Amino acid sequence: MKIAKIIALGTVLLTPAAALADTLYDPTIQHQPQDGVVKLYGAGGPHTAFQKVADVWQKRSGTPVEIIAGPESRWSRDAQSDADIIWGTSEQSMTAFLQTYKTFSSDQVEPIYLRPAIIAVKKGNPKNIKGFDDLLQEDIKIVVTEGAGVYNTSGTGTWEDVAGRLGKLEDVATLRGNIVDFALGSGASFRAFKDLEADAWITWPNWPLTNPDELELVEIEPERRIWRDISVAVAPNASPEARDFVDFLISEEGQEIMATEGWVR
Repeated sequence: MKIAKIIALGTVLLTPAAALADTLYDPTIQHQPQDGVVKLYGAGGPHTAFQKVADVWQKRSGTPVEIIAGPESRWSRDAQSDADIIWGTSEQSMTAFLQTYKTFSSDQVEPIYLRPAIIAVKKGNPKNIKGFDDLLQEDIKIVVTEGAGVYNTSGTGTWEDVAGRLGKLEDVATLRGNIVDFALGSGASFRAFKDLEADAWITWPNWPLTNPDELELVEIEPERRIWRDISVAVAPNASPEARDFVDFLISEEGQEIMATEGWVR
């Protein structure tokens, strides 16, 4: 992936978000979302809860909804063409998206839900992990999700925020020493957790809640707990029904559905 652009007058170092946008943005694509389908694009994680809400709403409204999720590189061109809505799994993720999906702007971004960072462990919790302090013990293998400067993910910096929450440098250093993989994105983290037979994964509630046969959820202590939001942006030229769907997504009924996977308002 291109990280720096070299031009005739010198070398311009791009920020990670700008570098990714520079790779994915295609100015030849015309954004024409009004095709009779409400299309949402974003990173994996919230998509399973979104789909539950969409299943209810489209039966009532008669308007089809498509939830397109996963690594941005897989859907970026389509989103630049026909996205009614984009979602960001953190504020830094949404800010990065706005570099590529230029029909959308910051003043259209609406934070709609929050969720706390948690610890996912193997089903049965064989290491009896009860909280963050247990992650600092010897022989604990931890997976964390990172962007590593080249990937747009809500997990970027999450482990560091949790470890440094009490202002103790030794907590950050000790946790870092137990990390066996800095995976690019949550999907990659889940695979690494299984492939490396890790003991813990610092992630979000939806992963153990939607994979109960493989994972269990351990809460992080309140004094260390951090929260990140999910936000949406509706394109100014979106299908008229797109706003209606967002309104239902945050309605009382929508909140009850989203809460089944750990999303709260």
